[in-house]
Order: sequence, then structure tokens, then C-alpha cells
Amino acid sequence: MTITSVTVRRHVPDLDAAIEFYQRLTGEPATRFAFAGLELAATGPFLVFTGPDEPAARFGAVAATLGVADLDATIADLIAAGAESIAAPAPTPNGRRAVLRHPDGAVFEYVGI
Repeated sequence: MTITSVTVRRHVPDLDAAIEFYQRLTGEPATRFAFAGLELAATGPFLVFTGPDEPAARFGAVAATLGVADLDATIADLIAAGAESIAAPAPTPNGRRAVLRHPDGAVFEYVGI
């Protein structure tokens, strides 16, 4: 298993202001999209989002999104090491994803790139 990228998630009250700040910080344009009842923007290693409290809390409970070359192999390795699958692999705007809880309780989204 090789992690190819890490994306930090950040719940923000004002998506437009956050986009302006993070675009300036990263020097990269933001890509906006909607997912799970939220409005999101990705720029560099940051994924900022806003929306209603319930979906925002659920989405924000995931510490980070980790890009991997082989999602299925990664899931198998993680489960063999004691991780628990919270959300089975499914397509998203950014690729196939799965959510797993590590043995220490941390929750991460894994996306096959």
C-alpha cells in the first residue's frame, strides 16, 4: 500500500472567503463541487466545505482523504491490520472511495487514484 496524496479537510463558515485564502496559499485554482449535501472546494492539499450541521459534522469526522494507487488492495491490507470498514467502496466525483476506522479510532477516507 502506498499513499500518493493527502488532502486535509476543513469545515469553514464562508466558502468563498476560504477559497480565496487557500488559492492564495497554494497558488492553485479551486475546483468547486457538491457532495453529500455540502458545498466543497479543493485547492492544493486542502478540501474546504460548508453546509448544514449534520452532514458537515459527519463529513468533518473524517481526518483526511488519502489517495492510494490500488484502493481494493489498500482496503484488504488495512482490514488485515485491524481497521474497520465504515463505508464500502463507492464512486464519487473524485474517484472510488472507501472510509475506514483505524485501530486507534482515527477515521480516514481512501480514494483510488
